[in-house]
Amino acid sequence: MVQRQRVVVIGGGFAGFTVVRTLSRIAKGAIEIVLINPTDYFLYLPLLPEVAAGILDPRKVAVSLAGDYPGVRHLLATADTVDIEARRVKCTDAEGNHRELGYDRLVIAVGSVNKLLPVPGVAEYAHGFRSIAEAVYLRDHLIRQIELADASDDPEERRARCTFVVVGAGYTGTEVAAQGQLLTLAIRRHRPGLRDQPVRWILADIAPRILPELDERLSRVAHRTLSERGMEIRTGTSVAEATAEGVKLSDGEFVATRSLIWCVGVRPDPMVESLGLPTVKGRLLVDEYLRVPGHPEIFACGDAAAVPDLTRPGEYTAMTAQHAGRQGKRVAHNIAASYGHGKLRPYKHHDLGFVVDLGGTGAAADPLGVPLSGMVAKAITRGYHLFAIPRNRVRIAGSWLLDLLVPRQTVQLDVVRGPAVPLTSATPEHPHGSGGEEPPKTSASSRSGNSSRPGDS
Repeated sequence: MVQRQRVVVIGGGFAGFTVVRTLSRIAKGAIEIVLINPTDYFLYLPLLPEVAAGILDPRKVAVSLAGDYPGVRHLLATADTVDIEARRVKCTDAEGNHRELGYDRLVIAVGSVNKLLPVPGVAEYAHGFRSIAEAVYLRDHLIRQIELADASDDPEERRARCTFVVVGAGYTGTEVAAQGQLLTLAIRRHRPGLRDQPVRWILADIAPRILPELDERLSRVAHRTLSERGMEIRTGTSVAEATAEGVKLSDGEFVATRSLIWCVGVRPDPMVESLGLPTVKGRLLVDEYLRVPGHPEIFACGDAAAVPDLTRPGEYTAMTAQHAGRQGKRVAHNIAASYGHGKLRPYKHHDLGFVVDLGGTGAAADPLGVPLSGMVAKAITRGYHLFAIPRNRVRIAGSWLLDLLVPRQTVQLDVVRGPAVPLTSATPEHPHGSGGEEPPKTSASSRSGNSSRPGDS
């Protein structure tokens, strides 16, 4: 009996999930596909700000990996090291047990992790935003601050708890600020004691304008939309220091706050560097066929890979979900071609445009380069997400409809334990134990492979 060839995919984000789903359809069980991922779901990251805002239930943006995919085996584990010469992957499962398995083809799709800058206090006092746990945690934190402000008799404390600072005005930071502001305003409406207390939101970025990836016209639309809601937008500004009492901005202003939300960006998963293969700014170097030079059995895609951009000679594709998903599909077909099914083809993709949800009826989009804003952009943004997410479309559409018809639920889920929120470059905080216990600090990468938020269209 001939043993089936084994393809091991590390990471279940946009790139890895697409590899597995596509290759499963092509192979129809003829090869064994093993997906190594620490969670049993693929996270649709673009809708995470709506989870933090209480619009969507977390399960609606989580797509089960236990779908109807012939020949696929999901290993609930974190990949630790790869022995390239022996073609073996060592990993640690969900209960800390060590395992290793061989491969005939390997796909590196480990994605990216939080980018931390050497700013004093950020790791100790900032909230990250890369996972369901962090989104739910942030939602509870926002609700808690308004409730604690209402219970306080100290004007300075009330002011600090009703002040929120978001650093990073790319897609994620802008959407988190937009959705978070509307959530806190909705909570305040149910607190009569806070009717005269302003809710202050600051969106800061070192760039000269927000959403620098977008057409300048759309950037101005987003700036105007958020400013009209009362949001303070500080361009050319970053954080110089974070403390338990507030944030010192790079322009010298000290902002008293209990809420620093870190959306500065991402960097490739550290595992890539540990492979000992050529990299470009932390990303694994591959050719136009998404293969590692000198190792035709190893493919890489998504944020973990430096893929030549054939539409822009001399450059590499951006770290976006749009590229990650399409690269995953191309990797699947090229793996199939390596087994004689189909033809090896290079990766080439033109950006189709971008969408950004500004909360409420606000949005900005440039599908196929056509700049749009307002309700039309909102409809396109939500339509795109419904088209792009593999499942849960009816549930998501139903939640959006309910959000229009009934007041939003603004109760905590009791996941905030203690005042500290350590930010790591990898996994989010997971509170344990009884009340008052702080979330543990972690350093091991999640290996979930979720692509960075910019360009999720």
